[in-house]
Amino acid sequence: MFGTKMRSVIKLPGDGVGSVVEQQFGLARQILVTGLVPIIEPEVDIRSPRKAEVEDQLKAAILAQLDKLGDDQSVILKVTLPEGADFYREFVDHPRVIRVLALSGGYTRAQATTLLARNHGVIASFSRALTEGLSTAQSPAQFNAVLDEAINAIATASRT
Repeated sequence: MFGTKMRSVIKLPGDGVGSVVEQQFGLARQILVTGLVPIIEPEVDIRSPRKAEVEDQLKAAILAQLDKLGDDQSVILKVTLPEGADFYREFVDHPRVIRVLALSGGYTRAQATTLLARNHGVIASFSRALTEGLSTAQSPAQFNAVLDEAINAIATASRT
């Protein structure tokens, strides 16, 4: 059974990154004792002028916290699509991580699926990218066609 998610948005590198991760893992431990699986969601603002630096700091902080979890404790991570290919591979392979999900984070569907396809073992958790192009003014056939196209593109990118 799964628990709740804790979401934070990080804009710049600094001491706050580690504090956010500590806070989220503190809440995760409270959720774990109830038998639920926490979903940890430290989102990096895709418009950050120092996004890559934030990602480096975030990755190090998360790995440190993952290594503190017990053998019977696992989490799900929801992260912003990174700048580099396979950047979060250590999370995908970590024994305390059930799954790594990627947020579309404001990227267009085309951008998000391109970035996702470069990150093997990570799957999509795209709401904005999924609904891109959908409109109440569309006929049911048009709506379904746009939605089918979105689902296929996202599913294909998630299969890497």
